[in-house]
Order: sequence, then structure tokens, then C-alpha cells
Amino acid sequence: MSRSAAEVLEAALALPEEQRATIVEKLLASLDGAVDADSETQWAVEIERRIARIEAGQAKSVSVNASLGRLQRIARGG
Repeated sequence: MSRSAAEVLEAALALPEEQRATIVEKLLASLDGAVDADSETQWAVEIERRIARIEAGQAKSVSVNASLGRLQRIARGG
């Protein structure tokens, strides 16, 4: 890390939490790059397809707790 980057980091760390969070949000957004319009469109179509399947009774929703529990069991090898 360059000296100037280290100085910026030091100054940022001295800020109140809310201001640090704003800086983090803006820095992360700067790493995202340009939005892929085709990808956004494909995700919108997929979301609509999933909603339609749930509404038609062809799929069911699962709670976050159930999903996390299943993932934890899988991670433990069971």
C-alpha cells in the first residue's frame, strides 16, 4: 500500500462509524463496474419465472432458517 493510501486509510478509520460505512459503500460500488443490462434482464425473467411457479403451486418457498439449517448439515457432511 502506498504512503498516500495508508494515510487515507488512517484518516478514514478515525471517522465515525456512519461516515466509514458510507465510504465503504461507495468504494465497493466503485469495484462493481458497469451493470450488464443483459444479465439484469435475465435475472428479472428468472425471478418472474420463480414467482409464477410458486403461485402455480409447482414450487414452494423455504424459510431462511430452514435453508441455513440444510446448508449447515451439508457443510458438516450430513
